[in-house]
Amino acid sequence: MATLIDGKAIAQQIQGEVLTDVERLRRERGVVPGLTVVLVGDDPASKTYVSNKARVSTKLGMNSTVEALAADAPESRVLSLIERLNADSAVHGILVQLPLPPHINASRVLQLVDPRKDVDGLHPFNIGLLCAGTPRFIPCTPFGICELLARSGVAVAGREVVVVGRSNLVGRPLSVLLSSKSKFGDATVTVCHSRSANLRDICRRAEILVVAIGRPRFVTGNMIRPGAVVIDVGTHPAAGPDGKMCGDVEFESAFPVASMLTPVPGGVGPMTIAMLMRNTVNAAIAQAS
Repeated sequence: MATLIDGKAIAQQIQGEVLTDVERLRRERGVVPGLTVVLVGDDPASKTYVSNKARVSTKLGMNSTVEALAADAPESRVLSLIERLNADSAVHGILVQLPLPPHINASRVLQLVDPRKDVDGLHPFNIGLLCAGTPRFIPCTPFGICELLARSGVAVAGREVVVVGRSNLVGRPLSVLLSSKSKFGDATVTVCHSRSANLRDICRRAEILVVAIGRPRFVTGNMIRPGAVVIDVGTHPAAGPDGKMCGDVEFESAFPVASMLTPVPGGVGPMTIAMLMRNTVNAAIAQAS
């Protein structure tokens, strides 16, 4: 039976560390970290995520604002908002909540964000620094996964890792982190996806299996190497057999096979928000310097 990895408890530990840095920054430099989230439209999941981010940042003593625009707001208005936030010295971190409505070019919006304020780590400049081995801001979910593994005592160096999913949000940056020469790296990493041939055999090689494919209950117990550490990144409201939230891993069949497993909810999700807070404070420290 797997040991459940308590992402909520680890995230609270990180939040405590962030709070200490926020208080020190205010005391020593008179700076209060400021995070602004840009929300376009009224997608229920996005509104929930934004609300959670605002709640945590306020709890940690930051200045937190949400710039909400209607779903039919023209792209030019979104771009003008980003330019205004770039110029505002009280805003240290800018996060554009994805997905954006179809009529808005997400790449154009993300590339306009000042790389020094790109606390989601999605600007091409910051992705380039990550790939060069000198990251400034690590994308929040991959950052959270690495911290989750490290703080759970899971050794990564020298181990075989399989990442199921190749998105720019999770799969690609995570594969770079885990294979890099860093405290999170030195693993042998395979990135695969729904069209990979022999996907089951690839997954069963993994000593650490990260599933971020965006399909509910996609990976089942017979795809998992006995004793593997399994990190489930998926979040699917009301997609489980009992009508409750589930992940990309079929929990019931994975639990008897894995040695460690993240639950959904309470696994990766809280870590993503915690690392956003960490990136925002780091941005404020860098800009204050």
